[in-house]
Amino acid sequence: MRLTRVHVDAQLALGSEVVLPEGPATHLARVLRHEVGDACVLFNGDGRDYHGQISALGKREVRVRIDSAQEVERESPLRLHLLQGVARGEKMDLILQKATELGVSAVLPLWSQRSEVKLDEARAEKRLAHWRSVVASACEQSGRACVPEVATPRSLAAVLAALPAGGARLILDPDGELAFATLALAFDAPVLLAIGPEGGWSPLDRQQLRDAGFQGLRLGPRILRTETAGLAAIAALQARFGDLA
Repeated sequence: MRLTRVHVDAQLALGSEVVLPEGPATHLARVLRHEVGDACVLFNGDGRDYHGQISALGKREVRVRIDSAQEVERESPLRLHLLQGVARGEKMDLILQKATELGVSAVLPLWSQRSEVKLDEARAEKRLAHWRSVVASACEQSGRACVPEVATPRSLAAVLAALPAGGARLILDPDGELAFATLALAFDAPVLLAIGPEGGWSPLDRQQLRDAGFQGLRLGPRILRTETAGLAAIAALQARFGDLA
C-alpha cells in the first residue's frame, strides 16, 4: 500500500518527534482519517524521505516519530529553470503543478509588457505562498524529495538582470534559429526556458530576451497557449535530455 507523503517545512532527524503544521495535520487526521500508529512519510526538500509513525493525534496537534530516512533519486540530470509569465489563477496553478511533476528545478515568475495579471506587494506575497504550496503538493504526489524553488515574481528586466552566467537560454518560436531535432545542451549549467504570459511576448520583451542571450527554439509549427507551451517544451526536453524514457 502506498504510504502518505507529507511535506513539512522543518528540520527532520532520526529518532525525533515532529509536530506537524496545521495543514498537514488536518490532512492526515481529518481528510485521510489516520490514527495513532499509522505509518507515513515526511520530507522537507533535502532529498530524503523520512519514514515514521503517528505517535500522538489530538484535535489541535499531530505528532510523528521519525524511525528511518531514505535517499530519494528522482531528480532529472537536466536542470530546467522555467521563466514563466504570470498567468491567471488556475492556469498558473496548473503550470506549477505539472512543471513540478515533469521535473523542473526552479520557477521564476515574471511580469512582462503584455501581462494581464498585476499584483501589489501584499497580494504578491500571498500568491507566492500559494504557489509554493502548489509545488510542495505536487512533490508529495509525484514522489519528489527536492522541492523546486519558486522565486518572488519580478519584472522581466529584473529577472534577466539577475540570471547567472552560462547555460542554454531558450524561447519557443516557430521561426526560431534552433531546431529541436538538432539541439545540443550542456549539463554543467541550468537550461533556462522563457514562456510568455497570456498576451505573449511584446517586441520589447523579445528584444530584452535576445539581448540576454535567449535563442528561439522551433518545437513545432503551432503557437501554444502559455499553460501548454512550457509544459510541452519541458516534456520534450526531458524526453530527449532528461529522465523521461
